[in-house]
Amino acid sequence: MSKYAGRPAPELSKAQMYDIIRGPVITEKATMGSEFGQVTFFVALEATKPEIKAAVEGIYPNVKVKAVNTIRQKGKRKMWRNRPGRRSDRKKAIITLEEGQMIDISAGA
Repeated sequence: MSKYAGRPAPELSKAQMYDIIRGPVITEKATMGSEFGQVTFFVALEATKPEIKAAVEGIYPNVKVKAVNTIRQKGKRKMWRNRPGRRSDRKKAIITLEEGQMIDISAGA
């Protein structure tokens, strides 16, 4: 049982929802998840799982979220113009949808 079980979903405005959900992840691995009813998004680093769930259900009103899994990805160190640099940290959310649900990422919100 999760530590958020029984708590009401947070109330978010449309602007807050779009601040939490940054954009879709378009990779081969993320696309393969669509076979299992999963969609992957880049999200804000400070976003929690209940906030992500509420944001997805608010942006896509005809969709029910079954589960949210998150991944924090540390930024890599890279050389840029012969100087050391660092990519930004990112957070990804893998959203599992209820049976029969789907989100068309190419259409937009």
